[in-house]
Amino acid sequence: MEESKTAGKPIRCRAAVARKAGEPLSMEEVIVAPPESGEVRLRIICTSLCYSDVTFWKMKDPPGYFPRILGHECFGVVESVGENVSEVTVGDTVIPVFMPDCGECGDCISSKSNLCSNFPFEVVPWLHRDQKSRFTDLNGETLHHFLYISSFSEYTVVDIVHIVKVDSRIPPNRGCLLSCGVSTGVGAALKTANVEAGSTVAIFGLGAIGLAVSEGSRLCGAKRIIGVDVNEDKYEIAKKFGVTDFVNSLTCGEKSVSQVILEMTDGGADYCFECVGMASLVHEAFTCCRKGWGKTVVLGVDKPGSNLTLSSGEVLRSGKTLTGCLFGSLKPKSDVPMLVKRYLDKELELDKFATHEVKFEDINKAFELLLEGKSLRCIIWMDQNK
Repeated sequence: MEESKTAGKPIRCRAAVARKAGEPLSMEEVIVAPPESGEVRLRIICTSLCYSDVTFWKMKDPPGYFPRILGHECFGVVESVGENVSEVTVGDTVIPVFMPDCGECGDCISSKSNLCSNFPFEVVPWLHRDQKSRFTDLNGETLHHFLYISSFSEYTVVDIVHIVKVDSRIPPNRGCLLSCGVSTGVGAALKTANVEAGSTVAIFGLGAIGLAVSEGSRLCGAKRIIGVDVNEDKYEIAKKFGVTDFVNSLTCGEKSVSQVILEMTDGGADYCFECVGMASLVHEAFTCCRKGWGKTVVLGVDKPGSNLTLSSGEVLRSGKTLTGCLFGSLKPKSDVPMLVKRYLDKELELDKFATHEVKFEDINKAFELLLEGKSLRCIIWMDQNK
């Protein structure tokens, strides 16, 4: 294959580089080094913009680092592999995932966890094994990695623990959606909460993650899905993802959101999901999940230092569960192919998440669309002919 001709050699390609916090990305030529032992170099077919990219793009202090190549939701083809890599070969279609899955540590072997111990997830600006970057600009300056993926580049180097080989029948602009956001929300319903058929679900925040939770709850057969948001317009969109009821938290009058939901459900929702990242909403979600068996799942990323204050008496007497999850408790190497199959079998509906598409050179337009609230996921095609 043509890609194999470049194996072992540096590749010069285009990348969208974040030079300063909050400033438009700069389209530049960069050098991508060959993969080291345990690593894979990928040709990125397409990538999508997640709000995590925007969050770290705005961040002026660590873990915000500059210059940096952002991006972590993507679909690619293996261009070359480093030593000690047998899992994939040149030409394989893959979905990189920010959550590591080594397949060897106690956590990866266990069915109870997706938190790899050999390669702990941290927001660092380099790769796992040598704490170095594989990117430099044409002046030799190091460019930092992002979430071990850095997909805003035509080529990137990723550790094999983050690589998931998938069925080549899935379109790239749908496969990339399973790298982060959609999988996180769907997985939270399928695996973390294990939503039961006929149950009632309440989702706090109807962004892409919240809508993915609704999609997962729909797949599980939830009878009633209550969406909570401050934007009334989101209800019409959310209906497409299975949301049956809507609560605008700004128009509840003297009642709290939890009081409204407790009254709507005659005692509370069976499952509540916090998808915004606000401690106050975690409290509201926990309050309105049903006593005896209610489960509250935290997906939203709050600001550093935020704390929860729960009544120990309520925790003791209520019989409720409060838990968090990363990547929807999914094990990337086994569960992402499962989601791919469910899409190919026309069960999981990914098409409705992709609201816009742009060319790579127009990547800053994708940021504008997301910041203006106009897109759920914007697909960014690397090929200039797309």
